[in-house]
Amino acid sequence: MNRRQFLLSSLGPVVASDLLAVEQAARIPIGLNTYCLRAMRWPDAQLIEYTSSQKLDAVFLQDSLDPDATNATHWRDVGRRAKAAGLRIETGIGAILPKTAADFEPIVASLRRGIEMASAMGSPLCRCVLAADREHLPPGAVERHIETAARVLKAVKPQAMDAAVKIAIENHKDLQAWEMRELIEAAGKDFTGSLLDTGNPVFVMEDPMTTLEVLGPYALTVHLRDSAVYEHPRGAAVQWVPLGEGVVDFKKFVARMRELCPPVYVYIKPITGRPPAVIPYLEPAFWERYPRARAADLARFVALAKLGRPYENHMVIEDLPGRKTPEAFVAAIQYQQREHMERSMEYAKKTLDLGVRWRA
Repeated sequence: MNRRQFLLSSLGPVVASDLLAVEQAARIPIGLNTYCLRAMRWPDAQLIEYTSSQKLDAVFLQDSLDPDATNATHWRDVGRRAKAAGLRIETGIGAILPKTAADFEPIVASLRRGIEMASAMGSPLCRCVLAADREHLPPGAVERHIETAARVLKAVKPQAMDAAVKIAIENHKDLQAWEMRELIEAAGKDFTGSLLDTGNPVFVMEDPMTTLEVLGPYALTVHLRDSAVYEHPRGAAVQWVPLGEGVVDFKKFVARMRELCPPVYVYIKPITGRPPAVIPYLEPAFWERYPRARAADLARFVALAKLGRPYENHMVIEDLPGRKTPEAFVAAIQYQQREHMERSMEYAKKTLDLGVRWRA
């Protein structure tokens, strides 16, 4: 009998049951992000079945590869399947920042369709990102891009409010956390919030703990992803790795998340198989993209890089720009994505003590 069992057994039955109920209510439910299993090319029904088989609490359906993914009837079927499996479902779309004025209305239409999809599935939120990364933002100041994105979001506010679907903006490789906070507040935090991702901050020279401190109170959902971050002659190098195998202190992160975030579902998101990327912050030209960067945030990131080291475990590299994955690699990549996901889920359950259903 462990200490917890002894204490519960020594209490009266009513007090003990009340204590157990409080303990269970404090548990954070977990799910998986389906993009991490993209090489499997599973239809949505199989993704839901797999998630349920892992005794998770939720599934985040991102970038579906299902042949019926654009069909409204399919959305409702996905929602029914998730509900029957006892899973919460969350979903969304991609980028919402128009590259030109002519793109504004098509982007708004895309976000409207995302809200329709989320509502049909029973997702309480619709995920989106501003852009792919900082380098590919359209010409102009970041402040102007925030204003434009806020106008896009405000254009769909009545529809989102009527559907009871909030817009969860993922901190991608585009904005630093304080800039994302500006966007959420400019658009309206009554219907927008943060998809707080721990893997993207390192690409904008940010310690994920900084991201949590800034965006935690705005979080609608949290996605956990680990990174190897280490010093490089040009600045720092970063690479995504399975959860618990990088430099992020997730025990500290989860403890602080409990303090800062409203109740959220946490999704496991090990997007691995990519080569290290260099963040050349020692080169003057790099800073043209960050005219308002904050020294304290950079110092915290540099300290993180000093703690890290290159990833030393085996990894099959698949995502190479401009190159199709060789057919001979496909089976290895499928194995790796599933194995990295299951390693990461095990870490989340047993080391971080996350999740509800797996305990039964």
